[in-house]
Amino acid sequence: MYLAHSLKPRPSWLSAFVSRVFLGLVLTVLAFMSSGIVSAQAQQPAQFFAKHNQDANVRVEHGPWARLLKKYLKRDSTGLNRFKYRAVTRKDHAALKIYLKGLQATPVTSLNRNVQYAFWINLYNALTVDVLLDHYPVKSIRDIAISPGLFAKGPWGKKLVQVEGKALSLDDIEHNILRKIWRDKRIHYAVNCASIGCPNLAMKVYTGANINKALKQAAVDYINHPRGVRFEHNRLIISKLYKWYAQDFGTKAQLFGHLRRYAKPALTKKLMQAPQISSYEYDWALNE
Repeated sequence: MYLAHSLKPRPSWLSAFVSRVFLGLVLTVLAFMSSGIVSAQAQQPAQFFAKHNQDANVRVEHGPWARLLKKYLKRDSTGLNRFKYRAVTRKDHAALKIYLKGLQATPVTSLNRNVQYAFWINLYNALTVDVLLDHYPVKSIRDIAISPGLFAKGPWGKKLVQVEGKALSLDDIEHNILRKIWRDKRIHYAVNCASIGCPNLAMKVYTGANINKALKQAAVDYINHPRGVRFEHNRLIISKLYKWYAQDFGTKAQLFGHLRRYAKPALTKKLMQAPQISSYEYDWALNE
């Protein structure tokens, strides 16, 4: 009887429903397959951009970016650098886009390593400001939901620029180039996500000549600011940045060693006691 029942023709609505379910399953499988392909392709930027010419003396022109920072980036009384997005003129925004086009035309693999390092940091930060200006006003960069994926937040996953024929997103620049090639904890203090909780957008551009000094200062500024590391009633509260990138900062002992390296004397003294981390915090409000 069950066999006879199963052979009865299905109602048209049921057939349509089954078709939709089947199609949904197929699309889901394809999505998982494509995500694997994307993950494999995400390794390529580091392999390609690892090339460099250590003997090269070529400089990259960052003047337009420097002028924009000088005009619109101001430090408040707490030590937080705030960008005046609302005040940026169309002319200045256009100049920023021209600067970004110039960076995209740069044969970056022919540069020496320090100049490359500065190039990628400046590209990341200038591109972030450009995206904010394109979508301003917003309360948070996470409101700019242009990344691929149904539940994606922010602009980080969208391919926004092309360098030496490689289409790149902000995630590509940070995670698949900077972090993988340089493996420097200080990268996290240099790339800016336009948020209050983020390390400062630097007042000056990064260059091959100042890169190490600038990265050290960025680390000092963030670790000694309350949004980076602070004690409240003997409770240690640190930025979620250290939780998100625990792989880079290492064990608790390694993290504390890193923090003490850049901490000022009063903070160093407290960190020497190696207290437990009470909580992690991060403010995604726009750094305007």
